[in-house]
Amino acid sequence: MEPLAVSINDTVRMLGVGRTSVYEMIKDGRLEAFKLGRRTLVRVESIRRLVEAQG
Repeated sequence: MEPLAVSINDTVRMLGVGRTSVYEMIKDGRLEAFKLGRRTLVRVESIRRLVEAQG
């Protein structure tokens, strides 16, 4: 079963971009993220939508 959300580090690996780029995508609204305690998690569905939109 696929997780609903992944860490910033996992997002970096999945997208092949840097941490700063991931945080910029979150700030711009291109990725959906939320805090769980001190951790920031990114919704896998938003990563999938971003990749599909990039074509």
